[in-house]
Amino acid sequence: MPPSNKTLYGGETQKAVDNFPISGETVPASVIHWLGRIKGAAALVNADLGKLDPKLAADIATAAEAVASGEHDSQFPIDVFQTGSGTSSNMNTNEVLSALTGGAAHPNDHVNMGQSSNDVFPSAVHLAALDQATKQLLPALKQLERSLDRKAKKFKDVVKSGRTHLMDAVPVTLGQEFAGYATQVRLGQERIQSALVHVGQIPLGGTATGTGLNTHPKFAAEVRKRLARDSKLKLIAPPADPFEAQANRDALVELSGALKVVAVSLTKIAQDIALMGSGPRAGIGEIFLPELQKGSSIMPGKVNPVLPEVVLQVSAQVIGNDTAITIGGMQGQFELNVRIPLIARNLLQSIHLLSTTSVAFAEKCIDGIEVNKAGTAASAGGTLAVATALNEAIGYDKATTIVQIASKSGRPLREVALEQGVDAKLYDDTIDLRRIAAGNQA
Repeated sequence: MPPSNKTLYGGETQKAVDNFPISGETVPASVIHWLGRIKGAAALVNADLGKLDPKLAADIATAAEAVASGEHDSQFPIDVFQTGSGTSSNMNTNEVLSALTGGAAHPNDHVNMGQSSNDVFPSAVHLAALDQATKQLLPALKQLERSLDRKAKKFKDVVKSGRTHLMDAVPVTLGQEFAGYATQVRLGQERIQSALVHVGQIPLGGTATGTGLNTHPKFAAEVRKRLARDSKLKLIAPPADPFEAQANRDALVELSGALKVVAVSLTKIAQDIALMGSGPRAGIGEIFLPELQKGSSIMPGKVNPVLPEVVLQVSAQVIGNDTAITIGGMQGQFELNVRIPLIARNLLQSIHLLSTTSVAFAEKCIDGIEVNKAGTAASAGGTLAVATALNEAIGYDKATTIVQIASKSGRPLREVALEQGVDAKLYDDTIDLRRIAAGNQA
């Protein structure tokens, strides 16, 4: 087999390189790898169906396996911002596989047999997204969920002030907050898994417009079966309708929407953790974040929330990617969506960024968080909102008067309450911070 440093692609690829000097960013490698897998499986199925010489099919499959493994990534130089169907990259793949067979397999007649760019390229994008979301993103989110859940259990008895509108509220536990974060991440996984059911319904077999012209009736089912077996991706499935699958990329838009929700959740979590770690003396100061690097080039000893800041930046990028994907998904006309490379680029970047960031956030930040006991004790004891627990005994209006006097005077809440006629035993029995934090579960 010719080495990768030799040019394997042909004239159609070169035309695309010349036509699209746009970003300098090529089609995601995972899409190219899945194009290789699809074409290898297609060749073997065509041989089984009596449409392709078995020896030639085996040669194509061997070449396709090398492409799928990343051995020839340098042979795919076309810019990601290319023809909207991905035709250029499909032809690039056909030409490289032809060259790897020594020219025995014709790029169109043999390598592309039973296929069109219009069904093969989107199928490769769907499968790349399904693969990376299943094998990288979901495990990364599960790791983050577990890290948050461990902290929830560890912090279950740490009482602190609750906050609503960024203002003091009734006490909660740090464990309750972290349990909420863990659940956000778990629900994000469920949203992704739900979307992946539709992502797995690939348009393979529709050829040019969804009719399956020039394709054996059993071709698509057999190729899907091979791909599912070899990749262990159980969700690979036939489309609900071939014209639906060919004409739009709604499933990819749906998946991107689920990723956006995850980004929104991570934004909430990262902001909260950065705020709780603020200080150490002039901020909220309820937790200590791991010290990963110097926080300032001029201020000695400064510790910054660097991982939460990374999470916030990545989340913004994912949300931006989703906007572009949404617009791309709206751009289909009649039998084909023609913004597939854009969708692929943004969706796969979002999956990658959320995967790596979730692992880093878990390992380098969440796992190392410790309680600032003085900070949580101060916030729990300082919130005047504990007077809420007195409502049933003395009424909202009287409790409000007590809070207002304590707030304006700076005097302890208990002192003011007793001055206003609240029985000392009633106050002491009612204002139990741990029991208040437990709410109706006390």
